[in-house]
Amino acid sequence: MATEDNKDGSPVEEDIDVEGAQEAEDIESIRSALEDERQKAEKYLANWQRAEADLINFRKRMEQEKADLVTFANETLVLSLLPALDDLERALGNVSEDLGGTTWVEGIELIQRKLQGVLQAQGLSAIEAEGQDFDPNLHEAVMCVEGDDGKVVEELQKGFRFRDRVIRPSMVKVGQEGSGTGPSQ
Repeated sequence: MATEDNKDGSPVEEDIDVEGAQEAEDIESIRSALEDERQKAEKYLANWQRAEADLINFRKRMEQEKADLVTFANETLVLSLLPALDDLERALGNVSEDLGGTTWVEGIELIQRKLQGVLQAQGLSAIEAEGQDFDPNLHEAVMCVEGDDGKVVEELQKGFRFRDRVIRPSMVKVGQEGSGTGPSQ
């Protein structure tokens, strides 16, 4: 290698080594800064993905709560209409034979059928009780009478489900063997 002198009198080779070391140091600091920025970017991406998932879950939860609110409001309305439906059924059940074919009785029957149809379209269904096994989830026993043990003998008030949830249990008489009304043993 030839040794030339720079204007300041130092050899050129030493300047190249110093410049190369400086460049290597600069490259290393750039790599370090790049790695730091890459880690920050990965952290930001993970936080963004978590925030996006949280937002999606929040939206789903809000939609579910909105649907539950609508269902609850409908259930409350249906529950408040059940006594009117009971009254219509009782009134029609007590129509005398001589009034049976009159137009106003037929009109009341039509109103009852329409009301039942509207309520059924919203998700109301009657609970089958008479002749079924007593189920405390569906039936409310108000009396025990002689009959098949554990069977519903008579339904006193209809029970209803609203969208597969019991909103009013059936009031029933339950059969019990040896439960006669005769003298006590």
